[in-house]
Amino acid sequence: MPTHTSRSEVPANEKWNLEDIYSDISKWEADFHEIEKIAVKLKEFDGAIQDGQTLFQFLKTKEELSYKFNHVYAYCMLKVDEDTRDTSSQSLLDQAKSLSVKVSAATSFFMPFLLGLDEEKLKGYITEVEGLKYFEEDLLESYRYKAHVLSKEQEELLSQLGESLSVPSNTFGMINNADIKFGEVTDENGEKVELTRGMYAKLIEDEDREKRREAYKAYYKPYIASKNTIATTLSGAIKNNVTLAKIRHYPSALEKALFGDKVPKEVYENLITATKENIAPLHKYSQIRKEKLQLDELRQYDLSVPLVKGVKPEISYEEAYEKMLKGLAPLGEEYIGMLKEFKESRYIDVRETPGKRSGAYNLGIYGVHPYILLNHRDDLDSLFTLAHECGHGVHSKLSAKHQPQITARYSIFVAEVASTVNEVLLINYLLNNESDPEVRKHLLNHFIDQFKGTFFTQVMFAEFEMKTHELAEKGVPLNVEVFNRIYADLFREYNGDEVVFDDEVKFGWSRIPHFYRPFYVYKYATGFASAIHLATKILEGNKATLESYLEFLKSGSSDYPLELLKKTGVDLTSPAPIENSLKRFAELVEEFSRI
Repeated sequence: MPTHTSRSEVPANEKWNLEDIYSDISKWEADFHEIEKIAVKLKEFDGAIQDGQTLFQFLKTKEELSYKFNHVYAYCMLKVDEDTRDTSSQSLLDQAKSLSVKVSAATSFFMPFLLGLDEEKLKGYITEVEGLKYFEEDLLESYRYKAHVLSKEQEELLSQLGESLSVPSNTFGMINNADIKFGEVTDENGEKVELTRGMYAKLIEDEDREKRREAYKAYYKPYIASKNTIATTLSGAIKNNVTLAKIRHYPSALEKALFGDKVPKEVYENLITATKENIAPLHKYSQIRKEKLQLDELRQYDLSVPLVKGVKPEISYEEAYEKMLKGLAPLGEEYIGMLKEFKESRYIDVRETPGKRSGAYNLGIYGVHPYILLNHRDDLDSLFTLAHECGHGVHSKLSAKHQPQITARYSIFVAEVASTVNEVLLINYLLNNESDPEVRKHLLNHFIDQFKGTFFTQVMFAEFEMKTHELAEKGVPLNVEVFNRIYADLFREYNGDEVVFDDEVKFGWSRIPHFYRPFYVYKYATGFASAIHLATKILEGNKATLESYLEFLKSGSSDYPLELLKKTGVDLTSPAPIENSLKRFAELVEEFSRI
């Protein structure tokens, strides 16, 4: 695996090309100033929208601003993520964040104005002015929010608080990405070296248990040292969610989070209930793990090590890309053609370098193309991450190609479907094309672990969020002890009694960035369940499913997420998709225990 001590060492074809957004910084600055001017222009519409024509002018100008602003913001966000230590990029991002507050303040009058407008009058405007047809669905959708929008003055005040409300999340981001220094571990020469996230991901899967234990202790050390600070940031984020839900007259923070997607609370609750009713195979898997590793006690640092010894295929980035293209062939030629373009046209930033943002993501930019951040490590996990993020990327690209700007962005709720369909197709391809029984076992083990991480762990996180928000809603103070207790209880419930607790287990909550995006993680699990259903049908050669799935990828947010999924044959208002995917998990565990 190539290790790079600096970004300049990475070959150009493995770095994304941000010049597709702005060929130089002066163009970024020109757009920045243009947005400032447009924001002033938008403010002038306050109190001046008296007819359909003016309404159309306002909406058209606002969309033009939004197009430019997305480019300005995305550019500096991607710059920062290349190296979070770079102060000049950080300064651009700070400017963009301040600009975002200005824009939001300039347009905050609109929602209260719109909802004060008689619905029949609005429909009249839409009939009179041809251009308003484009905005019709959005305008009428706004009436759904009527009970949750405040007066003009209050909305303006809230928009001014935007930056302050994001302080808990930004603070945790800084602690987690810039400040945290992990403890030391012993390298292969017996020397002490400082642990990095990339090393941790490798060491926690090491066959040497002492190495795993050492890495685990070193990894948690800074989180435990900062436990009170992190508990304060998390508690702050949760209280902000609860307060905003109250201010906006939602029954709860959970219902506020689900409102935009029009997802009933029952979908969230069903997910947790159905998972806990079918948790036995996961507990059985913990037992298999303990037996297979021949341990007297199973601990948390034993939960990620592959159970098939001596099989750790090294897969270069080039090879990973080829395998992905072969694995996703059932999705058709257009799909594969797009993936080739991703690589050739440098949409992807491949390597881990000092200061680069950890993890992986896809960012679709309307009018440009998707950008994908990886920290590729030439292993099986990295191959799956590549397929996962490319699923998001194709979804972004197809939606942008087939939808106008107003409906091109898909909801997070459906986002995980495209990424997971890719992973399921890939594992199927790898299993079918592998004759070595040990490698097959390793792949099966990998899929079970991935199922556990994307489904069960996320449902556990979703329940943690639900419980902590409910306490905050009752006015119960949230602190380290409360977070520890809830997290430890849930960890035990999901992983079974086989796992013996180290002190670190209960601090698991302190390192999860997703908790700063309220009620987000459950979408991984519903997306995963939907994807298992779709991929199974596609692999059975079901043409109708394949066609409806490709249509789904082109749909952006042209309908509510549950409706878009229903068109592919997945109905999440019933527990069936969840139960079916849990049945699939039980089969995988059964097959694995047999072989």
